[in-house]
Amino acid sequence: MPEVTNELMYELLKKVHGDLSEMKFDLQELKRRMTGTEEALAGVNRRLDRHDERLDRIERRLDLRELAEPQRPFDSKS
Repeated sequence: MPEVTNELMYELLKKVHGDLSEMKFDLQELKRRMTGTEEALAGVNRRLDRHDERLDRIERRLDLRELAEPQRPFDSKS
């Protein structure tokens, strides 16, 4: 078993420090990408909301209410 010296401990601590710095950088990058994804998703949600509002207005103008009313099954014999 190798002898544990101050030099060995120092080298190990330098490696751990480097690994932690790399992990910190990676975490910052992930946070940045997550923020971008959240912003893009919020934009998509806003567009869907606008489309939904437009569709509601169109349905009201055309007096399309059959979607809200219960439908009878199609009977090809009648």
